[in-house]
Amino acid sequence: MKANTTAAFLGLLATSTSIIEDSSVFENRATANPAVSPPPFGYKAGSAQSVSNLKSKIKHVVWVLLENRSFDNILGGVQRPGLDNPANHGNVCNPVNVTDPQGPSLCTRLKDFDSVANDPDHSVTGNNFEFYGQFAPDDAAIQSGRLTPTNQGFVNKQLISYSTITADTAAAQVMGYYDEQEVPTLVDIVDEFATFNYWFSCIPGPTNPNRACALSGTSDGHGRNDNDFDIAAIDVESIFEAASSKNISWLNYDGTNGAFAPDALFYTWTATNAKSNIVPIENFFQDAYLGLLPQLSYLNPSCCDLNTNSMHPDGNVSYGQIFVKQIYDAVRQGPHWEDTLLLLTYDESGGFHDHVPSPLAVRPDNKTYTETAHDGESYTFTFDRLGGRMPTWLISAYTPKGHIENMGTNPATGAVEAYSATSVLKTLGLLWDLEDFTPRVSNSPSFDHLIGPKMRTDAPLILTPPKPFPNDT
Repeated sequence: MKANTTAAFLGLLATSTSIIEDSSVFENRATANPAVSPPPFGYKAGSAQSVSNLKSKIKHVVWVLLENRSFDNILGGVQRPGLDNPANHGNVCNPVNVTDPQGPSLCTRLKDFDSVANDPDHSVTGNNFEFYGQFAPDDAAIQSGRLTPTNQGFVNKQLISYSTITADTAAAQVMGYYDEQEVPTLVDIVDEFATFNYWFSCIPGPTNPNRACALSGTSDGHGRNDNDFDIAAIDVESIFEAASSKNISWLNYDGTNGAFAPDALFYTWTATNAKSNIVPIENFFQDAYLGLLPQLSYLNPSCCDLNTNSMHPDGNVSYGQIFVKQIYDAVRQGPHWEDTLLLLTYDESGGFHDHVPSPLAVRPDNKTYTETAHDGESYTFTFDRLGGRMPTWLISAYTPKGHIENMGTNPATGAVEAYSATSVLKTLGLLWDLEDFTPRVSNSPSFDHLIGPKMRTDAPLILTPPKPFPNDT
């Protein structure tokens, strides 16, 4: 049975710490100022004027979650003003052994390979080690600010996971980033539309819990890709159920090729009521070009090995860029372009290094998840902090050209707040008059204010295609 998480957590909301209320979460980052960006069109996020403008401009939403890449991994080598990345602020280093911080260290650097042969650890306890240098950090110390993430454990964790590789190979795999010539499709999007500097995954954990959190505002207590996702056993309200209750049309365009369940089929409600809303990914392109898109198009890419297009290791980043280009080109050249919001993001950071520490977050519900770490330690996670930082872009005929969006505003407290996947649910709630799914959604910044009053006519008809480069390391 579904629980009323909002009612259960009214008391929690009164005592929860805002994500950025304690500035110490950013104290080890001396690059950019994590402040709220000036609104590009003068609209205050969530204001009546902004929401009215959003509703008048946007009739179709296309939402794409790619796989397992951090902000620094994808955009680390892109030299554009305002991006908080190594290209603009210098490389940073990790010790080879976190217990010997004065010993050898290896640094972020340019990649020269398309895919990563050894998938980095992105479990909950793996993220703990990468962020805190330990598998089972003290949560009370984290919440009080006595223990803050340093993001110093990425090289060491890759060596723990893959004991036969060298330290330099480990650093190349998890600390490397792409240059502008390797990600030209994505550079086009940075130059032409809105890029979020501080957008984090829902939880410091793997794919399916993060995708569920993006769609429901909670992972329903799940911290790993367990069998419940394969048998439609997630019994909380999703954006698909909420949309149907408001007669908002939607389709989950499925590119998984049967390798795993498309995201809408995580949910008991979908399996019972809306299986016909899951259609092949090929249908998206015909629908976009013909002007037949539903109000919400949710796209699952293929995953997760070679010859897949989600960018998940060891799949190719170049293949993922082709997928992005195909989506953009179809929307841009189709009749829906003038009223479509295309949101392009990732599900989680995938164990790749990022120099920006992950913030605290409001708990979505009262559920917990317990995991046994690589070293045998037991760790219980209460879903009270975000995962790694990821690239995210807002694309439409109404988004500001080349805009870099920094922090957002918590709509419940007015505090400075990082964006995350639940910001999508908050914004869609404003667009379609949906109730907040969870307290996490209630505290998530919306991005309605990034939609302007006048349609641009200078958006490119096509994006630059990538060129192939060496396969893997």
